[in-house]
Amino acid sequence: MSLTIKDLEKAQQQLPDYRMELVNGEIIVMSPSGYESDEVAIEAARQLSNWVRPRKLGRVTGSSAGFVLPNADTRAPDVSFVQAERLRRAPKSFAELTPDLMVEVKSPTDSLVKLREKIDEFLSLGTRVGILIHPEQRWVEVRRTGQAPMRLNDGDVLTVPDLLPGWEVKIEELWSPEFD
Repeated sequence: MSLTIKDLEKAQQQLPDYRMELVNGEIIVMSPSGYESDEVAIEAARQLSNWVRPRKLGRVTGSSAGFVLPNADTRAPDVSFVQAERLRRAPKSFAELTPDLMVEVKSPTDSLVKLREKIDEFLSLGTRVGILIHPEQRWVEVRRTGQAPMRLNDGDVLTVPDLLPGWEVKIEELWSPEFD
């Protein structure tokens, strides 16, 4: 039996403490992320939001904001950006579109293959840029449809000039700080 968004909404009401996605008609319960990976996701969202919001370029959300995709799946990237002209007002429920940019941050329990598949699914459905962040190995991979993935390391700078002209983040600024 293939489940629908109504089934997902009902399950989410019954189990509000769990994050869920609807993938190929099945509800997937998402495990909590690792501490470091969540800190990195929040830093990525902060860096993005600090650029986007004052310029009124669009909306930045975290891992609890779901998107109803054109293939009827409901997925939630760790961080997402939607241009203002595509989403003038925040919906009360899930956004029924693909984000322009989405970010996945690898947790210790995540599979790189599955994360890349998720990003590639978003790209195939209209997302323009997908970013995979691997905190443990300290690299960032930028993925776009029809292009080879681009790997960035400490010393490199992340930019997305076609979506966020002028925005740049030094890769080493994404990682969890160490306090002496």
